[in-house]
Amino acid sequence: MHPSQYLRSDIETMKYPDLEALIDERIQYTIQYAAEHSPFYKNFFREHNISPYEIKSHEDLLELPVINGHIIRENQPPVTQDFMFKSLDWKDIYTIHETSGTSGTPKSFFLSWDDWKRYAEKYARIFVSQGFTAEDKMIICASYGMNVGANTMTLAAREVGMSIIPTGKCTFPIRLIQSYQPTGIVGSVFKFLRLARRMQAEGMKPADSSIQRLVVGGESFAEESRKYVQELFDCDVYNSYGSTEGTMCGECQAIAGLHVPEDIVHLDIHDPRHQRFLPDGEEGHIVLTTLLKPGERCGSLLINYDTDDTTKVISRSRCQCGRTHMRIQNPWRESETIQIFEVPINRIDIERAVFQSSNLPSLTGEYEAFVYGEEENEITLRISVEAEDKDSCSIHDITDVITGIILKQKPELIGSYDDGIFQILVHITGPGGLELHHIRGRPKRLMDRR
Repeated sequence: MHPSQYLRSDIETMKYPDLEALIDERIQYTIQYAAEHSPFYKNFFREHNISPYEIKSHEDLLELPVINGHIIRENQPPVTQDFMFKSLDWKDIYTIHETSGTSGTPKSFFLSWDDWKRYAEKYARIFVSQGFTAEDKMIICASYGMNVGANTMTLAAREVGMSIIPTGKCTFPIRLIQSYQPTGIVGSVFKFLRLARRMQAEGMKPADSSIQRLVVGGESFAEESRKYVQELFDCDVYNSYGSTEGTMCGECQAIAGLHVPEDIVHLDIHDPRHQRFLPDGEEGHIVLTTLLKPGERCGSLLINYDTDDTTKVISRSRCQCGRTHMRIQNPWRESETIQIFEVPINRIDIERAVFQSSNLPSLTGEYEAFVYGEEENEITLRISVEAEDKDSCSIHDITDVITGIILKQKPELIGSYDDGIFQILVHITGPGGLELHHIRGRPKRLMDRR
């Protein structure tokens, strides 16, 4: 590819041995920075009898304990008097952020201007890899607030040169598309589906609009969902994965996995007990470590942080796009996984069953699922799906398709299903009939009510 198709061609196409050496250099500096500037890590290293100067490579990180969101919450007010993960003086903190709080008390993060530039570069690399240029205009549907996503994407656009339409939500007036002719939108799969329905209601075909690329962020999705949105808008749909903690990865135009900016954030795949690194191709927990260039400063940094998300390394070889940074599978959240007779079912498994092509002429794509019963007795998986006209739907056909796909994905449950102790019930509602439509914020689509 031509160098103009990279934001930082020297880094993004670096030969892997050189990239590994760069990573190890930054791990050494980051560990020492943490030991000197982070109240949490000063105590952490002392209590675990760890010498920061003995950590010289990414392999050495396995010797360090793993932290998680609970530990962060236990080291900030109101539990502690001070924010123990804050690693700069207040006068050097540019912005203060919190996570969404969907899994507990919001975690606090502090960004310096150096942090902002690093965060923005991650997203800028993603946008350039997806083909965005200074000629593009992008609508940001992610919310502007104390999370970093939308703000960081807006700053990243400055690096690319494109224009931003900062609506913050996908309920913006359709006239914005007609007036400004945006070429890209950042949002979630379901925001795109709702947007498409509103466009159609106003007489505009999504496929005939100016939109050339859609970037999905904020939640994992099934490939069937991507295909459906692609067909609706007749454009490319790319996946991105980001968090307030600093994990910004994204697909390039090759759509062959999400590139990890390995010079800015280190990502390991651990076994569930955090005792070993998993080999490429094996699914495990995403454990990240902030990486700082020697001389840089950081408002909040994390070492061996378990994101509670799961993925696997697809490849470390050079991608078709020319980039050499490793590629990972679309991550999914452990918190969106439930156990049915000791068989794990993730929200994506439900989504894949709903978004079958034979279902979608009748359904809108909106769904939610609930699990009822007792592990030793009967368990019921109740899936509710939304239709524009539920009376015209064949509940029998839709149930057969959804049930067939779930059992195909989870053959371990076929015996329980045949014995009648595992049931799959499908319910069809009209527009707005799902429970999640009445919940503010980001609702769960798979809930365990046992």
